[in-house]
Amino acid sequence: MAATYAQTYAAACADPESFWLSAAEHLDWGTKPTTAIDETRAPIYGWYPDGILNISYNALDRHVLAGRGASTALIYDSAVLGIKQRFSYSELLAEVAHFAGALRAHGVKQGDRVLIYLPMIPQAHIAMLACARLGAIHSVVFGGFAPKELSARIDDATPAAIITASGGIEPTRRIEYLPAIEEAMNQATHKVPTVIVAHREGFAHERTEYSESSATWHDWEQLVATAQPADAVPVAATHPLYILYTSGTTGAPKGVVRDTGGYAVAMDYSMRNIYGVGPGATMLTASDVGWVVGHSYIVYGPLIAGATTVLYEGKPVGTPDAGAFWRLIDEHNIDVFFTAPTALRAIRKADPQADLLAEHNTGSLKALFVAGERLDPDTYAWARDALGVPVIDNWWQTETGWPIASNPVGLELMECKAGSPTVPVPGYQVEILDSFGEPLPAGAEGNIVIKLPLPPGTLATLWGNDERFIATYLEAFPGYYTTGDSGYLDQDGYLFVMGRTDDVINVSGHRLSTGAMEQILGAHRAVAECAVIGVVDELKGQRPSGYVVLKSGASSDEETLSRELIAMVRKHIGPVADFREVRIVEALPKTRSGKILRKTMRQIADGKPYVVPSTIEDSSVIDDLLPFLRPQGT
Repeated sequence: MAATYAQTYAAACADPESFWLSAAEHLDWGTKPTTAIDETRAPIYGWYPDGILNISYNALDRHVLAGRGASTALIYDSAVLGIKQRFSYSELLAEVAHFAGALRAHGVKQGDRVLIYLPMIPQAHIAMLACARLGAIHSVVFGGFAPKELSARIDDATPAAIITASGGIEPTRRIEYLPAIEEAMNQATHKVPTVIVAHREGFAHERTEYSESSATWHDWEQLVATAQPADAVPVAATHPLYILYTSGTTGAPKGVVRDTGGYAVAMDYSMRNIYGVGPGATMLTASDVGWVVGHSYIVYGPLIAGATTVLYEGKPVGTPDAGAFWRLIDEHNIDVFFTAPTALRAIRKADPQADLLAEHNTGSLKALFVAGERLDPDTYAWARDALGVPVIDNWWQTETGWPIASNPVGLELMECKAGSPTVPVPGYQVEILDSFGEPLPAGAEGNIVIKLPLPPGTLATLWGNDERFIATYLEAFPGYYTTGDSGYLDQDGYLFVMGRTDDVINVSGHRLSTGAMEQILGAHRAVAECAVIGVVDELKGQRPSGYVVLKSGASSDEETLSRELIAMVRKHIGPVADFREVRIVEALPKTRSGKILRKTMRQIADGKPYVVPSTIEDSSVIDDLLPFLRPQGT
């Protein structure tokens, strides 16, 4: 490997204290930290324990004070509405300061939680940065989640306010948000006192008062019109910035806590060294603000870097066609583009020869980054050949907040290898261990773990539950963070991520628990037992496939029952689950101890070699399942 990356990575491993104190120098601090790593609560570590700052100030005020107020901070491009809007750094700062003042006037203060349920509109940026300005802790919930999921997050975070909008707009429909908010609040035990609604035209539910709700409902514009702008509140670097719940977890929601100082440093460092983005550059991240990619690289990262960020309300295909992304690159002179392999596969399916690319000038583009699930070699080659720029896979998690492995363009552009996100990023000491915690040699697949402490910007803990944080991530391999993924490092130090080691599946970049879906299916009156597995899908990465065994005497009308079960999953988890397939079977394969052999089922469904475990209770069940798992006899 080239010296620049190798030397930087070695320095971060050898002396993380000095390395990350030096990285912190790029930010504006109220009180500069003199210590980087706080080890007093190990294995839970903190970053910059004596530092004080405000991340909203670092994203906005400091650029204005440096004379860059007229530079474009945010471009809103709504393909579904045909709207384009630009905000300079000065204009965005004014919007954020006034909305922070409105929140403060309604009792929101440092340490309070604020739940944000917004579509891809500028108010999402403004709300998040306004909360950070006050030292309030925001929790953004993706607009595709059903009221039940929303209510669980309300009860866990106990927010002082909810910020929402009339609804979200899809290419073929409008999604009403206010009835979902009302239902979620009525289901929740915690009573939210304040709801703020950003008005959007064309929605049926426009009321801002609900008689059945104990909350007071307010109109965003009316509040801002009378609000006094709020200054940035200095907070400890260890103060929580946000809570982000991982998707589809069973039981109590699992709220990843991100700190303020460590995250600010990580965003600044990653923008410069991974993405090569700084003042004057324009970055488009085609994700959603409800996901971790949106938090880091639509909102905080580009603005901390002093760059222009593009907020895109639309789809890769259908708004209006498979050339949507190429139009964005052309019109906004995008330097760095970040999307998911799912989006690229959808574009390729609709326009396999990339004919629509010829209609646009994409010469400004320097690199295409992808994350969310594994970038398959075919899609990688297609995008690389079509665009003529480096196509760079990132591998990371909601928990880490920024890439674990990538091609560090800002440090040094390295050779890409199809199927690999390249190399561990400086700060992440990645190792491969066997099930006994012993290191594995290059090329041997095992558990991907990261030596503690994790670098700044990663999860500080789980909201309200240090014990669960330790049990979930730190106990399996003491001294290491367990990623839950398996893979290997090759002879050149390139990482290859092969898949999950648990039953969390990846649908279009959204991590969803099959256990949560099974719990819903099992609640149906006719279902005796069930299994949900993630099946390889060419477009989405994985798709959930359900298999149910009926209770004795239950109706076997498969079409009707399937519709009911699919509707149940969509109601309780939301359309994000993309749950469309249920099959009624006579039995599920199990071990003698009663464990369902989901891994074997996945292997069969994916057409992979499989070995029936010797512990199976009845091997004939596998034979009976083959037509269901491989309906075309493949």
